[in-house]
Amino acid sequence: MTNREQQILIEPDDLASQLDDPDLRVVDATVFLVPATQGYRADSGLEKYQAGHVPGAAFMDLISAFSDTTTGLGFSLPSPDQLAAALGSLGIGNENPVVIYSTGHIMWATRAFWLLRYCGHDRVMVLNGGLKAWREAGHPVNSGDESYSVTRFEPQPRPEVFVDSAAVQAAMSDGDTCTVNALSPEVYAGTGDHHYGRRGHIPGSLNLFYDRLMDGHRFRPAEALTTTLQDSGILDAPRVITYCGGGISATVDAFACLLAGKEEVAVYDGSMSEWVRDESLPLKTGDAP
Repeated sequence: MTNREQQILIEPDDLASQLDDPDLRVVDATVFLVPATQGYRADSGLEKYQAGHVPGAAFMDLISAFSDTTTGLGFSLPSPDQLAAALGSLGIGNENPVVIYSTGHIMWATRAFWLLRYCGHDRVMVLNGGLKAWREAGHPVNSGDESYSVTRFEPQPRPEVFVDSAAVQAAMSDGDTCTVNALSPEVYAGTGDHHYGRRGHIPGSLNLFYDRLMDGHRFRPAEALTTTLQDSGILDAPRVITYCGGGISATVDAFACLLAGKEEVAVYDGSMSEWVRDESLPLKTGDAP
């Protein structure tokens, strides 16, 4: 395991050995996506959490408490104050080490990681493989609801870790920025049944399907991740912007960049769900950037 993996990715056995740390905060950030006519509908993972979770873990409501629900996009970056209040209500203070996992796809844990990164929290890790890996390792689960004592979180925002559509438009003519579409090749090309209202991808953006970075429900080893990112041309650019349908799976690509040592990476929060709403913004179909 590399030093970077040790900082932001944790294995089930390592987490199990730390559960008796009174300062540790473990959070379940599960959300489930259900296909809809355009895009997906998000369903809360609360019931799955209540049925079984890492002992001591609290539930993190990404759908409402950790999203700006006024944009009509499903998931949008909240204000730093809203995020800070939501973190404090979970019992997360600035000095608490945090481990985030998901019962479903790891993208929800990486989305939550990215929100804490935006708030300035540096002691956050993702459980590699989520609850599935935890169970496979033979570790126990608890049922019902659990919580930590409410505390105060002081945000120290890093606005550079998220970008808006204006920044993505500027990147289209910026040779120093590599823009990466994390969706499937079919959605990227605009050839599949699934789309977000308009087909295709942002012109100039490369395609690195997030699934290529995974080995089942786990991240691939750091060396394999680095090779995939390098072969895709992503690591050569001074700066990277990742996007997807709604700023969720894009965080898988962004997190992989961090694992490979690429720190200058941002997520386009609105992603395709926002981009397609403005008919003046271009889209390109086909396999080529």
